[in-house]
Amino acid sequence: MKRLLKHIIISCIALLAFVSYSQNETKGYRFEGNDIVFTFHKYDYEKFFHDTSHEKIKFEDLTIDNVVVAGEFNNWSRYDWKMRKVNETTYELRKHINEFKDEFTWEFKFLVNNEWWAEPDETDPNIKLADKKGSELSVYNLKMNTRAAIESADGNVRFRLKGYDDAQNVILSGSFNRWNEEELKLHRIKNGWEITLDINPGEYEYKFIVDGNWIEDPTNPSKVWNEFGGVNSLINVGKYVTFLLEGYQDAERVILAGSFNDWNDDDIELDLQDNGYWSIRLPLPAGKHYYKFVVDGNWILDPDNPIKEYDGEGNVNSVFMVK
Repeated sequence: MKRLLKHIIISCIALLAFVSYSQNETKGYRFEGNDIVFTFHKYDYEKFFHDTSHEKIKFEDLTIDNVVVAGEFNNWSRYDWKMRKVNETTYELRKHINEFKDEFTWEFKFLVNNEWWAEPDETDPNIKLADKKGSELSVYNLKMNTRAAIESADGNVRFRLKGYDDAQNVILSGSFNRWNEEELKLHRIKNGWEITLDINPGEYEYKFIVDGNWIEDPTNPSKVWNEFGGVNSLINVGKYVTFLLEGYQDAERVILAGSFNDWNDDDIELDLQDNGYWSIRLPLPAGKHYYKFVVDGNWILDPDNPIKEYDGEGNVNSVFMVK
């Protein structure tokens, strides 16, 4: 019998929809606690346009020295928001949610070597046709929404607070709505309060406000310290991800091992489908994950995933992001 992944059930019940690795996902940023993490992957972009000459080159012709994030939030500065190099193809920049004031949506783009704009693909889910003084241009910008949650009866996360029968007003506030103190009102139910949200994948901090008093979620053991010396509750909203491996129909056993299960080579077993694919579907938290397949004891990379990284110990692993 297969061993099942263990999951911690907390008061925030994730009603996660099944999605596959190949589906469109928000590009260029993710949420982690009170931070927005901008992420640039070289292989996410096929074309780069020069800032002044508008010359176009392909990604394989570009040697990266530095990458900056330029957007409406920093007046499209070509130099200010320099990203940190993670590896030869990946750069990141972390910004606190409070640095994005007044507006919830912002346009931005990545600039390589302070002169080459990384051009999003027209199929990316969070793009907007760029314009200059009201005139549309023939290129796209990425669009970021700092409001990561909306109330929805069909949402993917349900928050519940037990008790407080005498309370008049209970609010949910967190990094997913820039700590708005009025927007997300919980509804009274038997033995407590409840609200269901549709939340983008990511890691978020939150609290309840009961008649003006801030409290952490008493039934969620995941907490982090905040800047006021108190604690916030923490939730990581992930996705169901489908892993597929084609071929190897004569194999006795195919295992998935990765950073998400401490590289256990006996834990997550794939099933051979009628279409010739080995497959497994499992929930994973937001963030970067490393993995390999183990076919009858032999470790192999995912042949259908071109994104690979060294792990610092001389090993090459397949990589994907849950966003």
